[in-house]
Amino acid sequence: MGLFSAAREARRDTKELGDGVWRRAYDRFGRSLDRVHQILEGIEDNDLHNALIMIANHLADLQARVRVVCVSAQEKSPSTGADIPHELYAVHRLLSKAANDLATTAQVAAMARLDGERWGFASAGLENVAMRADLVADGISAAEIELAKH
Repeated sequence: MGLFSAAREARRDTKELGDGVWRRAYDRFGRSLDRVHQILEGIEDNDLHNALIMIANHLADLQARVRVVCVSAQEKSPSTGADIPHELYAVHRLLSKAANDLATTAQVAAMARLDGERWGFASAGLENVAMRADLVADGISAAEIELAKH
């Protein structure tokens, strides 16, 4: 991404997400997603890499949904500081939990990578990574449902 396109994107983010809690919730989810993708770098086992890529792609698709929730929340209850709007407290809590679950997914993926590289693909424990990824998706769905109530 070039310098000017990065500046344009930052201005668009500020316009749509503001500078408050909704921007931070969106950014937190993005940082957690970056952690997941960092785990994938350098995996030599193709089966393990492909399995983790499928999960990571599913998680990356969730980022657009998080953005929609955050933009809608900013429109309904603008935030410029650290105070969480009372009427959308549950939405913010669910988004924060989803970002934390995503960071945990990255940790579980790292452990699966280590086990897979040491003991082989069958020992990687990919079902644990998939289960954690499902928790993230469930959290985003819950945030969408909660936002729709307002």
